[in-house]
Amino acid sequence: MALILHIETATSTCSVALAESGVFMDKIERTEANIHAASLTVFIDELLKRNQKSFKELKAVAVSMGPGSYTGLRIGVSTAKGLCFALDIPLIAINTLTAMANGFIKKCYSVNGNTIFCPMIDARRMEVYTAFYNKDVEFLKVTEAVIVDENSFKAILDTYIVYFFGDGAPKCDEVLGKHINARIMDDFSNSAEDLIEPAYEKFKEGAFEDIAYFEPYYLKDYVAGKKKA
Repeated sequence: MALILHIETATSTCSVALAESGVFMDKIERTEANIHAASLTVFIDELLKRNQKSFKELKAVAVSMGPGSYTGLRIGVSTAKGLCFALDIPLIAINTLTAMANGFIKKCYSVNGNTIFCPMIDARRMEVYTAFYNKDVEFLKVTEAVIVDENSFKAILDTYIVYFFGDGAPKCDEVLGKHINARIMDDFSNSAEDLIEPAYEKFKEGAFEDIAYFEPYYLKDYVAGKKKA
């Protein structure tokens, strides 16, 4: 049996989940800004203890690799790499948007072939990190940073019903929500549970990262803001 720890810190949600051979066991998560540094290792320790598991029983650690918050990703990936080094176990990296699409689609009762899924992670102002997926969680449009306006994704929206979800979707409602095929969802939160299926597939394939050189997928260079007086 493969016990895998999953870590999601790409947004304001700090989430950890345990699964055994791809089967969900338990999770701990909280959505609040700037809690990752103080909460992540506490959540991991508590999750293992309440499921009567030890660190030595872990066979791999899976981490949400980005895109997303620079600070959140750095904390999540650093923690995952530290555990993998200490325990001599492999590191699995999952695209954050792919994990989001996987989680959202699993919650849908039925999906037809004319439906496209667009996870969105909030960036600055009207910018989002996004990608498009079909019902089988396959890329239709690769990950990119997009400044959203009323003409964004028009060709896709004219052809398909598109579900927009994630913490970047609500701010796009005014410009995208007017289209008859747009579905703006405001009730989705990132979760480490959504990494479980893709992570276990990578585990079985032996698709692991080089722990020494792996870095988060920031998509854009980090830009530090000015400190307030």
